[in-house]
Amino acid sequence: MRSIETGISRFRVWSFGPSRNGGEKKLEASTYAVLLFGALAGGFVSGLAGFGTALMALGIWLYILPPALAVPLVLICSVSSQISTLPSMWKVLDFRLAAPFVIGGLAGMPVGALLVVRADPQHFKLSIGAMLLLFPTALFFVRKPMAFRFGGKPADAVVGFAGGILGGLAGLSGPLPTLWASVRGWTKEQRRGVFQIFNGSVLGAALLLQIASGFVKPEVAWLALLAMPGTLIGARIGMRTYQALSDRNFYDIVLGLLFLSGLGLVWSSIAPS
Repeated sequence: MRSIETGISRFRVWSFGPSRNGGEKKLEASTYAVLLFGALAGGFVSGLAGFGTALMALGIWLYILPPALAVPLVLICSVSSQISTLPSMWKVLDFRLAAPFVIGGLAGMPVGALLVVRADPQHFKLSIGAMLLLFPTALFFVRKPMAFRFGGKPADAVVGFAGGILGGLAGLSGPLPTLWASVRGWTKEQRRGVFQIFNGSVLGAALLLQIASGFVKPEVAWLALLAMPGTLIGARIGMRTYQALSDRNFYDIVLGLLFLSGLGLVWSSIAPS
């Protein structure tokens, strides 16, 4: 019998091998509560904003799971929450608006993966984190709606490409396109659609890459089955909350999530290991 533990929580995640009731996998109640809470939080934010599953769920799950399990689990739950909210968003999704971001992001991911062995992800995290602390804070206090038109679709593709590089390098695909789309002068539905299409496409590609590379172990699939109800329920609640928001409320929430993301990145870069 073996158990997976982290140095932070010392929780037993589950046990493999023969058990008293006939060899079934077991999950302790306290650990399942943390797993479900992370799934609900991640699903809610994804349903609300179209991104942010990792921002909420990963920080919770890393208390009970090692990164080798938590990261692919986040990808599975992220893609699942995106798919589950598609019916509610389908009529307002603008695939032409999101296409440059997606094309750029998918092209940039392999570049980021190649840079992993040559670059320091910690420096990238610190740089992007500092930017996400500065710009969303400044934009929050600019109460006049912005409509930054510079560059058109080519500029959108370049931003998507940069997001794809950061995604392949350090798992940071979302912040740059999200920040860029927030100042383009688009409606709430347009921004929400871009976030959902871009993140769903890039995270889906990342999940397929992890599956092809053998990183998605049977343990991850088992955890995903346990977390899925929380993810789907959270996504549904988040979608209902999104539909009740005004354009400005949605804008402020997105800026707040970007700020929290930057705070987490800076802390992970400078905190003692």
